[in-house]
Amino acid sequence: MDFDSLEGFLSHSQIRVEQYLNTAIGQRRASGVLSQAMAYSAVQGGKRVRAALMYGAARACGVDHAALDPLAAAVESMHAYSLIHDDLPAMDDDALRRGQPSCHVAFDEATAVLAGDALQALAFEFLASAQGPKISAEQCLAMVACLAQASGAKGMVAGQMLDMAAAHDAVNLAQLEHLHRLKTGALIVASVEIGALSQSHVSPKQIDNLRAYAQAIGLAFQVKDDILDIEGDTATLGKAQGSDLINDKSTYPALLGMTAAKARLMELHQQAKDAVAGFGAAAEPLVWLADFIVNRKH
Repeated sequence: MDFDSLEGFLSHSQIRVEQYLNTAIGQRRASGVLSQAMAYSAVQGGKRVRAALMYGAARACGVDHAALDPLAAAVESMHAYSLIHDDLPAMDDDALRRGQPSCHVAFDEATAVLAGDALQALAFEFLASAQGPKISAEQCLAMVACLAQASGAKGMVAGQMLDMAAAHDAVNLAQLEHLHRLKTGALIVASVEIGALSQSHVSPKQIDNLRAYAQAIGLAFQVKDDILDIEGDTATLGKAQGSDLINDKSTYPALLGMTAAKARLMELHQQAKDAVAGFGAAAEPLVWLADFIVNRKH
């Protein structure tokens, strides 16, 4: 299917992954309130940027078929789990997520923890279920390893731990970038790599270029978040505006100043686009997504 705009590609990606998630979580309704909490966090709202990045990377490598849908659902399930746990009182203690009460507020803390746990496990179930005529067992294994590393003690969880430590101790720019490459960037990189791995004959050079794109855009995502925390508003952001300032968190504007933070954002934006230039028109959705991430309002 061809697209002529980000809006068309993003909408198509959202519909595909949300239909898959709705069906999969709906099949688990026997668990009652647990499945309700899972659906509340994984299906309602969200831009589906990680799913779109997965579809976009697969498209850049010449792949676009229904077997991609469980892969998109996997990265979105992992992302939803991380948001549920990050919002808990023991972590970031955020009461709002995507313009609605956080999972632990809408339900309770124990249910939120278990919903996050279930979504994390479901992500790996989705990857394993993708095996079939289009995707081999070897590809599924590589994807499972990729997501496990990105979401565990060498990736997202490590980043959250560093973020909690940084709430008490000031960090420098290099430390801040390392933190966000783990906390935010690792799952973005994994989303892109999983898309590339859906192509059985993807080359090492293609993987390297897509990884460079994802690393740049993953960091840009966080720089933009830090800028929006100052320049955005609560209604548009869907979470409390200015919470980083209130909590005295280390951010790019705090360390660099707003002008330099915006310059860093533009630098990362250009790095991302340069990294996928060799894919030609096939990578156009990835370029659109890079533009979207740095220009978004929430």
